[in-house]
Amino acid sequence: MLFKVFLGLVLIGGSYQTRFYNTYQCIEGRCERSSIPVNTIEVLDLKAKGQHTTLAACRLVCDSNAAIWPLPTGLTQLNNDYLGVHPDQFEFDLKDLPETIVPFVSTTTDSFMKNIRQLCGENCTRTEIFVYIHIIVKSTNLDLNWDTKEDYSLALTTRDREVRVHIASTTVFGARHALETLSQLTAPIVTSETSFGLVMLDSAAIKDSPVFPHRGLLIDTARNYLPVDDILRTINGLASVKMNVLHWHATDSQSFPLEIRREPNMTRYGSYSPDQIYTVDDMRRIVFYGKSQGVRVLLELDSPSHAGAGWEWGEESDLGKLAVCVSQQPWRDYCIQPPCGQLNPVNENTYVVLGEIYAEVLSIWGREAVLHLGGDEVFFNCWNSSSEIVEKMTEDGMGRKTEDFLKLWAQFHTRQLNQLDKVRGILNVKVILWSSYLTSPEFIESYLDKNRYVIQTWVESDSPIPSQLLNLGYKLIMSTKNTWYLDHGFWGRTKYHTWRDAYNNKIPTSNLVLGGEACMWGEYLNGGSLDSRVWPRTAAVAERLWSNPANINTEEVEPRLQAQGERLESRMIFPEAIAPEWCSQHERQCS
Repeated sequence: MLFKVFLGLVLIGGSYQTRFYNTYQCIEGRCERSSIPVNTIEVLDLKAKGQHTTLAACRLVCDSNAAIWPLPTGLTQLNNDYLGVHPDQFEFDLKDLPETIVPFVSTTTDSFMKNIRQLCGENCTRTEIFVYIHIIVKSTNLDLNWDTKEDYSLALTTRDREVRVHIASTTVFGARHALETLSQLTAPIVTSETSFGLVMLDSAAIKDSPVFPHRGLLIDTARNYLPVDDILRTINGLASVKMNVLHWHATDSQSFPLEIRREPNMTRYGSYSPDQIYTVDDMRRIVFYGKSQGVRVLLELDSPSHAGAGWEWGEESDLGKLAVCVSQQPWRDYCIQPPCGQLNPVNENTYVVLGEIYAEVLSIWGREAVLHLGGDEVFFNCWNSSSEIVEKMTEDGMGRKTEDFLKLWAQFHTRQLNQLDKVRGILNVKVILWSSYLTSPEFIESYLDKNRYVIQTWVESDSPIPSQLLNLGYKLIMSTKNTWYLDHGFWGRTKYHTWRDAYNNKIPTSNLVLGGEACMWGEYLNGGSLDSRVWPRTAAVAERLWSNPANINTEEVEPRLQAQGERLESRMIFPEAIAPEWCSQHERQCS
């Protein structure tokens, strides 16, 4: 059991004689720690006296939002009393669901019950109160995309030692979010010196839906390999805060770790080792598990820059140079970081190989899946150093000025998109590109169709570029560099961005803004540091993207974020501390 329990001894006359509980009282809307001697007083009797045996239980009735994270956006009515429940006494009523979605909802309820059992732990005190959960879902559509409805309503009532929960949603994903909220209306308690239990709020009514349809986190497995279990654990964390996108930056110039059965040389040359490859089965598992948790895994295959490792085998296979300036030195002249490498835009075989890669990944992700194609930090010096590329540009009547290389860059994306369309067999599926020199407001309309390309901006919060692109009619995903880049502060002159920075970053609510992402780039990251770098700052981003609360002081937010951190710990996800433990036990005393 990982929630905070405090059971101690008092030293009297040279020996430990008095045992005591730490308990919590609700004082003017905040929870304060106190202590009482251990005796036979029942927990619910303590509650009647205004004492709660865990901070989580105190927050459930003391916090005006019951410590829910992220905040609901609609009508929220919460009682300030709870009653004891037990995981074995939960029952789900799925009889009103269409048969085609019952298996998916059953997987969701299994995840919910797993989380509830982890919250209670071993020696969980049994109660005689039954919890009946009735779920209604209107749509049989199981697609998870930017058009998916994620709304839900939750009504919880108590009568005659029965808790009745009614959940209604448009899609299965809204129902999943409702169960996540219900798990947050449940808290662990101490029931005796050796046992624990659960309590649930006894009355609640919530209507909720997200502000933004794209709420994500980027992880980078190209710079440093992350084991599959770390990725799955991160998906669990995203689900806990109702984020719905895991942006998987899978390939870069340092490594190509994805198994491509159609082109096995990609990992033969591009993986760090045979043990650091994501097999087709691994990828299927990650995609399937993500969807079961309401998280769309969005794959990024970086191009035409950030492409070196894995592309070196072309000449040996009589395909010519698939990439140029691979590992060229001095690297600062040819790329943003070593090793260098950019795809060869004038080699026809480059597009053939890309087509094979796309066919492989779309067989896993599905033909209609949106892919992220990278597209940033192209170094013209790299292409300009290739006689093959320069000769082809001359043959096509192009010079070697900036506008000529921009044209070449745009031609690459056009041909790349044609390959994707050919593999899909369907047209007009959007792709995502990072903002870059090519996507500058003065150039973009000449090169990139706003109906096909979504731009993910990674600029400072005061940059005019997002608003300029919106004025031109482009759809955006926003990753504000000076608040949502979680790798900053660990290298170079970058500055660490706190959870408060992340929380206070507001993005436009235009219909063209799909949402945003926090970015955990992987140059200085491995599985051991993943949780603490990502959490709880990503939770702060999650509330911004789900609720977009207006004018909330982060001092008021902190106790709820502490509560979410404890929930993450119960799911074996370990966030970094945001304050001394004393501050958590004495809410709002450390402002």
